[in-house]
Amino acid sequence: MKIQSVRGMNDVLPVDAAAWQHVYAVAAQVFAAYGYGELRLPVVERTELFKRAVGEVTDVVEKEMYSFEDRGGENLSLRPELTAGVVRAGIEHGLLFNQQQRVWCTGPVFRYERPQAGRYRQFHQLDVEAFGIPTPDVDVEIIAIAAQLWRRLGMSGFTLELNSLGTPASRAVHRAALVEYLSLHEAALDDDSKRRLGTNPLRVLDSKVPATQAIVANAPQLLDHLDAVSLAHFAAVRQGLDDLGIPYVINPRLVRGLDYYTHTVFEWTTTQLGAQSAVCAGGRYDGLVQQLGGPQTTGIGFGLGIERLIALMALQNVPVADNRPHIYFCRFGAAAERDAMKLAEQLRIDMPQLRLVLNAGGGGLKSQLKRADASGARYALILGDEETAARCVQVKSLRGEGEPNQCPWSELAAQLSARLAL
Repeated sequence: MKIQSVRGMNDVLPVDAAAWQHVYAVAAQVFAAYGYGELRLPVVERTELFKRAVGEVTDVVEKEMYSFEDRGGENLSLRPELTAGVVRAGIEHGLLFNQQQRVWCTGPVFRYERPQAGRYRQFHQLDVEAFGIPTPDVDVEIIAIAAQLWRRLGMSGFTLELNSLGTPASRAVHRAALVEYLSLHEAALDDDSKRRLGTNPLRVLDSKVPATQAIVANAPQLLDHLDAVSLAHFAAVRQGLDDLGIPYVINPRLVRGLDYYTHTVFEWTTTQLGAQSAVCAGGRYDGLVQQLGGPQTTGIGFGLGIERLIALMALQNVPVADNRPHIYFCRFGAAAERDAMKLAEQLRIDMPQLRLVLNAGGGGLKSQLKRADASGARYALILGDEETAARCVQVKSLRGEGEPNQCPWSELAAQLSARLAL
């Protein structure tokens, strides 16, 4: 039997890794610019965490989690999202009591879904969260962070969709009106929506079944049932986005798939990725910390799908940082091989930004230059026994940037720095 990767769980090959490294580097700079510190979390959590946080009657918990019992009899799950783990860590380490916290994290998450373009069983997220700030200005900040990330990555073509779920009290009023309306059309609903009608009717609004969508089109809207507090909060968020020049559209059907959201919810969508239109999504969850056993603490954040973001970067021809080597060091002859290794190591010390590949495995000059060209390097350094005796190195451009020249060992770092502008 040929062993292959698990369906829906994909390798990232070295040729593709540059885009991932670029996203991580730019994201870390953006998050630091807003004062968000990195948090690192385990991949495995207790299953109960997600049942309590995400909701037992959500698709994520009911159908999509990878759960198992370990040898000690504990029920564990591969994390299907990051926010619950962030909150658990905040409670466990005393980060959320009567204080503000701004954090971000990243890593793989797992959902047992039907794999398709832009939707995988193992995928990666960037997650940004702020705690202990009840005012709408942090809602605006969280959304602005995503807008800043698009700007620094050089990306475009996003639509910010915005809605408010209001307070739990206002949502309860809407829920009653929604159940009453949907019950009148229950016979025409799809099976999933019929089931949700009794457990999580708000999720019926998110149905992708055309017949159900037609019914939902005339359903009572959340925005019509918001109380004064919810309306004021939503108005302040919209004003803040207007002040920053961040355009948005109100989508009254945007409810998000997880139970813990309150007030502001949003999605950054694109038309360039087919059916998988959402690239980044999130919202406010003021009751989640307490729901998981912590103090009453407000929270808001977003999750960003890295695979979808990178697919969109490719479609938009977004340039990424080049991780190809600057230099390929060719060496042949017993003395030259030893001296080349020492020279290469000294160059890495003298030039911390230098990417240098030292030929390994032997081979003649012709075969080594072939490897050098295939590596994508700009220059080859050539050291044989003759060059070693003269204490110099031949510097040869692989991309038509001037004639070869002999460079003394003592001047090599300076010459390469000038040529490469490092």
